[in-house]
Amino acid sequence: MNHQELSEQEIIRRESLKKLRELGIDPYPAAEYKINTTSREIKEKFNEEENNFQEVCLAGRIMNRRIMGKASFAEIQDHEGRIQIYVNRDEICPGEDKTLYNEVFKKLLDRGDIIGVEGFVFKTQMGEITVHVKNFTVLNKSLRPLPAVKEKDGKTYDAFTDPEQRYRQRYVDLIVNPQVKDVFIKRTKIVDTIRQMFNEYGYLEVETPILQPIPGGAAARPFVTHHNSLNIPLYLRIANELYLKRLIVGGFEGVYEFAKDFRNEGMDRTHNPEFTAMEIYVAYKDYKWMMNFTEQIVERVALALHETTKVQVGENLIDFKTPYPRVTMADAIKEHTGYDILGKNEEQLRDICDKLGIQTETSMGKGKLIDEIFGEKCEHHYIQPTFITDYPVEMSPLTKRHRENPELTERFELMVNGKEIANAYSELNDPIDQRERFEDQVKLLEKGDDEAMFIDQDFLRALEYGMPPTSGMGMGIDRLTMFMTNSPSIQDVLFFPQMKPEKKKVELTEDEKAVMELLKTASPIDLNQLKDQSGLSNKKWDKAIKGLTKNNLAKVEKTEEGLVVELVS
Repeated sequence: MNHQELSEQEIIRRESLKKLRELGIDPYPAAEYKINTTSREIKEKFNEEENNFQEVCLAGRIMNRRIMGKASFAEIQDHEGRIQIYVNRDEICPGEDKTLYNEVFKKLLDRGDIIGVEGFVFKTQMGEITVHVKNFTVLNKSLRPLPAVKEKDGKTYDAFTDPEQRYRQRYVDLIVNPQVKDVFIKRTKIVDTIRQMFNEYGYLEVETPILQPIPGGAAARPFVTHHNSLNIPLYLRIANELYLKRLIVGGFEGVYEFAKDFRNEGMDRTHNPEFTAMEIYVAYKDYKWMMNFTEQIVERVALALHETTKVQVGENLIDFKTPYPRVTMADAIKEHTGYDILGKNEEQLRDICDKLGIQTETSMGKGKLIDEIFGEKCEHHYIQPTFITDYPVEMSPLTKRHRENPELTERFELMVNGKEIANAYSELNDPIDQRERFEDQVKLLEKGDDEAMFIDQDFLRALEYGMPPTSGMGMGIDRLTMFMTNSPSIQDVLFFPQMKPEKKKVELTEDEKAVMELLKTASPIDLNQLKDQSGLSNKKWDKAIKGLTKNNLAKVEKTEEGLVVELVS
């Protein structure tokens, strides 16, 4: 990167870096810097009468400075918060050489630089707990300026709020928006709470393969890659279900995993192609037991995070207090559409979809059609935690048939705020029935359903050795975190969500800018009309339109009416 590509501030910071080195100061020292306290500990435990914290050493990032001649105040931010520091020229420079203060602290340090400070704690006349600095050490010279977020009278100005910038530059987001860190601390607490509960029951945390020869355990489109040495295709797992069930076959009573799963599907406010799922399988249990177990998990998480079961989620106050209502899928659809789906064939279900105005595709079987009806017409009604139970067999190829109605399966989903956060079954352990269900899925694949399941012959072989009656449950950790932290988007609870490739900033000429402004008000537009409106000469027009199309900011297409120019979104 040359100086022509740098901003004025970036150039100044590089000059300061050079001057620090010329003064013999290493701006990136290798040695350990031993801290003995944090900003939070000082603020919570400092007592003027006890005169404690008289020899403190802490480190943090400079967030603001107030230079006042021979003495200055600054605020540094460590991993637990911010604290004010006081720097006096004659105390940190007791001799005649005042370079450390006059040059280094006042001129060569900037907002965003990381320093270590040694000194003692006192309270200012304004009552603010402050570290009186006796010595400081440069630990990192930052070369890019932080966004200038300002606070006054409890209000924030110029905040770093653009979602795309925040998600792309999460490191900056965490620095200047302290509340963001709290979301991720709570996310870790959610996982720890669930893990602690499972461990109390004596269940074993395990790991299963991410690269799998067959993508199984869910109806989803997988990512595919190639293993060079084995010369075979491999898939990033869409679920870990079939491997965890193999461990139940092998004799474990209960196993669970917090797994990274991958689905090559759409992205929106509640879906990311890479996500975290928790799955647990317990032998000799059924879906009724798992319903009770699941609601205990969710209630326990709410209490651990909020000390209450009532949690604000958007405009809704959700109460996670157990027990939760149980509603069959057929009853839910009948209540919200007036149609009874039980006993209906594919043609009849497609006719119901048409009457309800639900779009369908020829590749959809009975299961997908029912799923569309429930998703379009019912799902959003379930705001408070509700178990939707007893799904049609076509929707649940890995689930045991219902003990009272073979058209249905022993399955439930936990709905919260109109979204599913957990999915569970009485697991299908009949190997013959399972093979037939897999074969039905293959027929859907042949019909064009790219989310239908593959046949996993090794899993069928495992079932033939015998799997005890088992119940399993999967829970979306990302979505649960969204609800428990009142976060509107899944990107807010992922440190590094998947993003479109970052567009390189394009410097436009004045002529190109003029044409772009015209396009913003009228696009698409006839090319000759746009040229006339621009008022550019033929030479300048050709150069401007070629520049915009070359940088993929505009495109020219031939239509029956002639050439048309359109903005590229």
